[in-house]
Amino acid sequence: MADLPRRLAAELLGSAFLLATVIGSGIMGETLAGGNAALALLGNTLATGAILFVLIAQFGPISGAHFNPAVTLVSTLRGEVAGRDALLYLAAQLVGAVAGVLAAHLMFDQPLLQVGSKVRAGFPQLFAEWVATFGLVTTILAMARARAEAVPMAVALYITAAYWFTASTSFANPAVTIARSLSDSFAGIRPEDAPLFVLAQLTGAILAFAVCRWLLVSWPQNSPQANSGPVDTSQQE
Repeated sequence: MADLPRRLAAELLGSAFLLATVIGSGIMGETLAGGNAALALLGNTLATGAILFVLIAQFGPISGAHFNPAVTLVSTLRGEVAGRDALLYLAAQLVGAVAGVLAAHLMFDQPLLQVGSKVRAGFPQLFAEWVATFGLVTTILAMARARAEAVPMAVALYITAAYWFTASTSFANPAVTIARSLSDSFAGIRPEDAPLFVLAQLTGAILAFAVCRWLLVSWPQNSPQANSGPVDTSQQE
């Protein structure tokens, strides 16, 4: 890992490019799809999955490539990130995410400051966010132990799938949720719906952490899973 200023810069830049991609591809997809919501979502999905792989691969060695307060929370619970550093990670992620939204608006000649109007409320949406975040954190922790070099691909593929198998299209990230409430676009969310999304995401992440504490240590070190690739010892319990 790099020193703290470089780690924070990586978290800020990664979050910014992630949100620029989510919002920008949503605007582009909706513009080109001619009213076909499935086609617009497909474009949004492919762009998001692709950028996640790139961002995690390039910034992972610098900061861990969290770009997500839920992931930072779990890393803090695991003792991998100090409490003060975690708060700074959170600030960098939020600033970067908002900057990415503003950049997307600017690129597509839209009003810079917006308020989301897309309704994303109700138990099914909240449960979907809980499931999406539980699955994301489980993917990260399990792959980091079994095959650390495959984490970027695994996360990108998981989010690509979760865009389609969750009712909420898998925000799975409090910083992303807050930033998307500032865009009245295809990928937006009403600000009043965001707090419960964030709560569902954080509880899903915490339960995934608890489950993985039990699940992953049950793998013997000479098992096929444990030996399927290099193990990042920083992820060991």
